[in-house]
Amino acid sequence: MQVGLFFGSFNPIHVGHLIIANHILENQALDEVWFVISPHSPFKKKDTLAPDYDRLHLVNIAIEDNPKLRSSTIEFNLPKPSYTSDTLIFLREKYPQHQFKLIMGADNVQTLHKWKNAEFLCREYPIIAYARPGTEIKKPDVPSIDLTVSTGPLLDISASFIRRQIKEGRSVRYLVSEPVFEYLENNTIYK
Repeated sequence: MQVGLFFGSFNPIHVGHLIIANHILENQALDEVWFVISPHSPFKKKDTLAPDYDRLHLVNIAIEDNPKLRSSTIEFNLPKPSYTSDTLIFLREKYPQHQFKLIMGADNVQTLHKWKNAEFLCREYPIIAYARPGTEIKKPDVPSIDLTVSTGPLLDISASFIRRQIKEGRSVRYLVSEPVFEYLENNTIYK
């Protein structure tokens, strides 16, 4: 099976994430897209993250109506912070029958050369990059990269904006899926 791995903190998951995942699923010959929830990215502050299982729950209710989208807690039991290369080695051992491709935004592609084991990642795993507003996708200075650019709708929605809206008592309806909106309205995760 061809599986796209969409890594992120999903803090919270929003419609931009869902549109990207579905667009890539439909246009890049993938069988499934897995949302790999990162407990702690080395590039983000841990204290800004909602608890891991709250973010997992939000991902699950956002994707529950699409059988080709799955959540993955694989990084919950790996050392922190989470490094993509370590996760991929673990996934390859656990699911040898799958072929994995990485899904990442243009901003991540541009900093890929700074990632742990960047050459290994680029040599072993095809990368599907999606455009982000204001960021041009350039091939990074990493040998052997198999890079596909997926041109789809450009949405300038960020989880930090959504968290700020919630904290200020403003509605995030239509920025997140309806089940996520209802859950956030009735809980204090980001308040």
